[in-house]
Amino acid sequence: MPTLTSYNPIDRKPLGDVLITEPADMPAVVLRAKNAQKSWSALSLGERQQKIVKAYEALNAVDDELTLLISKEMGKDHRRASYEVGGTIQNTAYFAQEIAQALQSESMGREGEMQYRPLGVVAVISPWNYPLAMANNLLLPALIAGNSVVLKPSEETPLVAELFVSTLNQVLPENVLQIAHGDAETGKALVNADINMVAFTGSLAAGKHIMASAASGLKRLVMELGGNDPLIVMASADIDKAVQFAVASSFENTGQMCTSTERVYVDERVADEFEQKVVALARRYQAGPWDQQHVNIGPIVNPKQHANVLSQLEDANAKGAKFLLGKPHYELPYIQPTVVTGITPNMTLEQDETFGPVVAISRFNHLSEAVERANASPYGLAAVVFGGAGANDVAEQMEAGMVAINKGAGGLGPWVGAKQSGFGFHGTAAGHRQFSQVRVINK
Repeated sequence: MPTLTSYNPIDRKPLGDVLITEPADMPAVVLRAKNAQKSWSALSLGERQQKIVKAYEALNAVDDELTLLISKEMGKDHRRASYEVGGTIQNTAYFAQEIAQALQSESMGREGEMQYRPLGVVAVISPWNYPLAMANNLLLPALIAGNSVVLKPSEETPLVAELFVSTLNQVLPENVLQIAHGDAETGKALVNADINMVAFTGSLAAGKHIMASAASGLKRLVMELGGNDPLIVMASADIDKAVQFAVASSFENTGQMCTSTERVYVDERVADEFEQKVVALARRYQAGPWDQQHVNIGPIVNPKQHANVLSQLEDANAKGAKFLLGKPHYELPYIQPTVVTGITPNMTLEQDETFGPVVAISRFNHLSEAVERANASPYGLAAVVFGGAGANDVAEQMEAGMVAINKGAGGLGPWVGAKQSGFGFHGTAAGHRQFSQVRVINK
């Protein structure tokens, strides 16, 4: 049987292997999922909820191991990895209850009711940057809705996913949750299989391919396809708070976060102060291995992504950007905290998602210019405005699924992207229901 090897991003040494699900094996995987789904969906909503909560309680026995695997496989420091694992386990009972409530049938008076029925087999394709949390956001509503799930995790973090699924399966009925390891070919085979829905988090290019492949079967889709999130800093902003947000949001998870701030547009009148304070704060961040004290920027996940960040930095340097902190080139596997100013629309640093620890800044003289550049992207996941009077008006003009004023976007409502950052959404009652088939019963 072919195997997939997981590598430490720091030294590229192997961490372990998992069995690959080859494309030829996918029909059998899906058939097992179909058979398991029949008895799983026959359980009541409350019974599925209870079974899920019990399964997640089993993760308490492996929480330290999961934390260590996240740090080793994708380089996240121990504190952040621990938060991801702890949050996933501890919040399950609450979210399971929220999901179950959202999927309760709704009375339509004496004439009937609206029901939220299972779809069938759901493919969950999850990323490496939050290997537990991002998979979990899609698994929970899919399973509680009465679907069976085939999880295809990122090939960068297969060991985390293997331990996660195998632990849950100590409690869940057989084949209700299966795992399919492999690269893009495994993912394509899963999308092309006889399934009912694809829930995907990943790149725009992969999302377009999934959408095209799913069209022939009219498979349901929920997709988050990344972002190139702008931050507008108005002259009336609290500069210290804007600086803290800009740096923290650009560097969190080594910048490997879909809602990371990718582009900062700052009013010329406060730009000098803003840039000086950004540099002073950014200097306090340290890059290094996950188990080194005071480190808050880990390695870039793999050489390909490292090269992608460098190509954007080198492009910006060649086109006249100024490096206030850092430089255009770094050796593997780290990219030190970097602050670049003078970015322009023709730079890939402005055009593309960077996914690295970079604060990219441009100055503006008129708010209309900042809004136009902020919106000049095929992406529209999140956008943030820092300012006083008039900030609400600027926020209303942002073309993004999640917009925030003087704080980070997301958290309260569903996780939703506009334009090419998303198709469908998850989270909150409306998002949970996307993992179900609406059925109206007239009596």
